[in-house]
Amino acid sequence: MIDSDTFRSVLGRFASGVTIVTARDDAGQDHGMTVSAFCSASLEPPLVLVCVDHAASMHGLLLGHANIGINILSSLQEAYSRRFADDEDQRFDGIAFTRGECGVVLLDDALAHLECVITEHHDAGDHTVFLARVERAEPRDGRPLLYYRGGYAQLER
Repeated sequence: MIDSDTFRSVLGRFASGVTIVTARDDAGQDHGMTVSAFCSASLEPPLVLVCVDHAASMHGLLLGHANIGINILSSLQEAYSRRFADDEDQRFDGIAFTRGECGVVLLDDALAHLECVITEHHDAGDHTVFLARVERAEPRDGRPLLYYRGGYAQLER
């Protein structure tokens, strides 16, 4: 069996975009976390998937709340990615955002927004795979923020 260091090193060579997933709890408190394990799952119906570590602060919230926002970060939002990856309590302080139709946070200047409803979740080792139906989406112009080999990178075109 492959050891975890080799596995991490190999997967680090797959460049991925960076997202911030947002949700609101029953008390109306906003929550968000940086997620790079995100991809499309289906065009018809429009489905995406997000993988979340069981130890992540939002894991339990996502198991019980169907509405999520997915903010695809632009190359100018590396600081947001770092902030939402930390254990900071006031992640949204000083950050400009609007609310989607279901109340989730949609970050200003993100490369794209998706408003989704979680339809299924499946345990997968130390993570849970959340499958979500896309209800609304909005693309914007700009360059993506990428994560590659343990660091941030930008696409030059």
